[in-house]
Amino acid sequence: MDEGDTQMQPRDRRRPRRALTPADLAPLTRAALGPTRTLTAVTRLRGGTKKGVYRLTLDDGSTAVAYVWSADEDYWDAGTSDLRDPFSHGTGHHLFTASHARLTAVGVRTPRLLYADPTHTHLPADAAIVEDLPGETLEDLLARDPHAATDALHRLAALLDTLHAATGPRFGKVALVDNGGSSYGGSCEQRVTEGALRDLDEIARRDPRAATAREALADAVRTLSAEVRPRERHTLIHGELGPDHVRLTPEGDPVLIDIEGLLYFDAEWEHAFLEIRFGRRYAALRAPGLDEDRLRLYRLAMHLSLVAGPLRLLDGDFPDPASMRAIAESNLLRALELVKR
Repeated sequence: MDEGDTQMQPRDRRRPRRALTPADLAPLTRAALGPTRTLTAVTRLRGGTKKGVYRLTLDDGSTAVAYVWSADEDYWDAGTSDLRDPFSHGTGHHLFTASHARLTAVGVRTPRLLYADPTHTHLPADAAIVEDLPGETLEDLLARDPHAATDALHRLAALLDTLHAATGPRFGKVALVDNGGSSYGGSCEQRVTEGALRDLDEIARRDPRAATAREALADAVRTLSAEVRPRERHTLIHGELGPDHVRLTPEGDPVLIDIEGLLYFDAEWEHAFLEIRFGRRYAALRAPGLDEDRLRLYRLAMHLSLVAGPLRLLDGDFPDPASMRAIAESNLLRALELVKR
């Protein structure tokens, strides 16, 4: 297997998935937090399709969070992942630790890493333990008190300024580029264009509306791509920054989570995703100087990606299929609207 590839042992689909128990996680907890600490409860946190996230409650009332990367915790069943593809399956201990180190170096807050075990010494899977941030997510705050969320959005905008001020020598996953590697393709826009056309082929096989509009959508992707001018700057971006991937400290400061997809790419790719996920609240996060030609291409490509990905998840046993159907449907409708204008 090439050094750019990573592989997780495939899951036996005949065996139901099993959440980890206190007995499973006790050895890892003792190694991370000390032999005198007793694990009293484990709660698997909601969300997350690529790794297991477990809140660990200890006998003194303190808590921490365990990340577990295993086939049982990964609903994508993606198998081999090629790091040279910026949009390949972004999961695994090596991606997490590289991303954590880079964010820490540039001053972007993410949960503190307390312990990492890539050797499967304490659990038959890659695992890490990070600090627990008991506050709510920005998504929760936006739903609970939209007015109070205004300050958090402005703080997130400042964090994005810090994140996007950092650059890399080439585009690609941080774990690859920071170790001297290079991604496939000659440019960000080339990679986005190729990915959008592949996503479109997959969607057209699954949905008759996409099949009918396939040529119009493909022509739109190629036309928008041809309008993008070359660029050398490669910006550090989260890659999947929705309000559910922002936790808030008790002081109201934003903390980025689910960071394994961190990469050097175009800031417009980040903003295309932010526009979709934050909706009308995106105005607080909009940055000056974005390339409108890239944004037009990336918006269409992002919608296609957010159709193809959820449809792939629906092939498996993801426990909330209704949410994935809703994401796929809304983004397909948005993509079709873009070519009707």
